[in-house]
Amino acid sequence: MTRLSATAPLLHPGCSIENSSFGTYTEVGAGTRVLNSTLGGYSYCDRNCDIANAEIGKFSNIASAVRIGATDHPMEKASLHHFHYRSSSYWDDVSDDVEWFERRAARQSRIGHDTWIGHGALIKPEVTIGHGAVIASGSVVTMDVAPYTIVGGNTARLIRRRFSTAVAEQMMALAWWDWSHDQLKASLPDFRRLSAESFLEKYA
Repeated sequence: MTRLSATAPLLHPGCSIENSSFGTYTEVGAGTRVLNSTLGGYSYCDRNCDIANAEIGKFSNIASAVRIGATDHPMEKASLHHFHYRSSSYWDDVSDDVEWFERRAARQSRIGHDTWIGHGALIKPEVTIGHGAVIASGSVVTMDVAPYTIVGGNTARLIRRRFSTAVAEQMMALAWWDWSHDQLKASLPDFRRLSAESFLEKYA
């Protein structure tokens, strides 16, 4: 396996990256597009993802074919088609609708720390996924997802909580995702063997 880097993201073949930034030890799978987005440290996505206008926290686990910030067409206007905002593709003397693209970019999706987004999930603009949440494969997420919950379906609904409310609150207060690289390494045996409750007993 290729070693990840503290200085630059590992970009696999066929990626398209525009106006985006990456934290330490990040990885972007082959054929993925990342536009107007940030990936926090240790986050990664698998192949063929489409991430636009998104703020992704640390340690996010994004499976293949996930779409975050899936854009909308202008349903309130006379036409849904993009000829009226991607106009330069159709006429040499007409520019694109800059205001439309600025509004679209401002509608950010926000993904919390230590999240897991399953294969083929779609997350709409202006949706917030809480820390520690799990999005089931194939889900369409149109509303905010609470921390440490598991949601799924089209449209996504609560399946169950990962942890009790008390444990979830303690985990967010601990905020282990802000630990240094060395501290993560020192605690690696406990990440591997302890339950969440036992981990909190030792570190909280």
